[in-house]
Amino acid sequence: MALLGGLAVLLASCAGRMETPGSVTAPAPTNALAAGLRPGPAFASLPVGAMDAGAALAGFAESCAKLLVREDVSGLTRPQDWQPACAASATWSQGDASRFFATYFETVRVGEGTAFATGYYEPDIAGSRDHIPGYDVPVYGMPDDLVRAREGDAERLDNGRMPVGRYDEDEHFIRYYDRAAIEDGALQGRAPVIAWACDPVEVFFLQVQGSGMLRPPEGEVMRIGYAGQNGHGYTAIGSLMRQRGLLGDGPGQYAASMQGIMQYIRENPEEGAALMRENRSFVFFRELTGDGPVGALGVTVRAHVSVATDPKFVPLGAPVFLDLDRHEADGLWVAQDTGGAIKGANRFDTFWGNGEEARVTAGDMTGRGSALLLLPKGTLARLGAL
Repeated sequence: MALLGGLAVLLASCAGRMETPGSVTAPAPTNALAAGLRPGPAFASLPVGAMDAGAALAGFAESCAKLLVREDVSGLTRPQDWQPACAASATWSQGDASRFFATYFETVRVGEGTAFATGYYEPDIAGSRDHIPGYDVPVYGMPDDLVRAREGDAERLDNGRMPVGRYDEDEHFIRYYDRAAIEDGALQGRAPVIAWACDPVEVFFLQVQGSGMLRPPEGEVMRIGYAGQNGHGYTAIGSLMRQRGLLGDGPGQYAASMQGIMQYIRENPEEGAALMRENRSFVFFRELTGDGPVGALGVTVRAHVSVATDPKFVPLGAPVFLDLDRHEADGLWVAQDTGGAIKGANRFDTFWGNGEEARVTAGDMTGRGSALLLLPKGTLARLGAL
């Protein structure tokens, strides 16, 4: 599962860089190597507390099984580069975690090292496995007819993969049903309903986050995670609201946060429902059995530890140090997830767990500052970046 990211996705701007006639815009770096690398300060000089370091050590150790076998698309590391740190992490005391990071890692600035961070969380909403009174919003699993196009039936996406959609009665590949069609019943008989929820607005934001917990009136909580998506591009409804003058500090405007967007939708139900339908993307879920949502690395993401990054710029599994103007997000994190709006160098989405405090923190999180990537010692020398 890849979490989408909260405020980042809701407020993502569609505006590109403005160019003047005759100007030449340099292409954006495609990975960390292209962005450029510079040595950072020694880890021992960073203001990392013992508890912060201990939690990051636990997160790093949990990532090692994946780190040692996956390809690093950033071009920075090889699986064997991580072997010494991973071997040591299995038995290293969390109480002495700062020394662990100082022993095995060097800090690196990618590009200018100027960071921007948002937040995401695991929603906890009213839901039930069974269709009971008051629980009328279906939570869908993957549809049977949602498939990738066969070679030659459609153009490849920018990532080289074939698009997802469906085949009609004449075996022509076409776009899959969008949000409006699905809400109007297009999936009847095509997709399993894995649960039912009370509130369509909460379900919309559950899809934005990519995972969550469904809490029934009685019985056990059901944890669900991302299974797939209908193939339509994501439209950031916060960006639409901003363009229409609905977000801001003025009279009649709403806060530029997840909470503000939800407030607008609830206070203007007809306009709010139409606004949500402008995001044609629709997410499907599966039940999870672990103790938390699973990130793109394939391990459980942890509050105050896991961060979503662009794997072209940060190896999944690598520790990251953030120093931001939102100090609750300062410190060590471990790259264990990705996100639809988390693209480019030094772009991060911090995970805050579940519950009301996590919801408020993630929904309001926009932090700016600097970032350091922690890589196995010797990486910069091997890459000729010293």
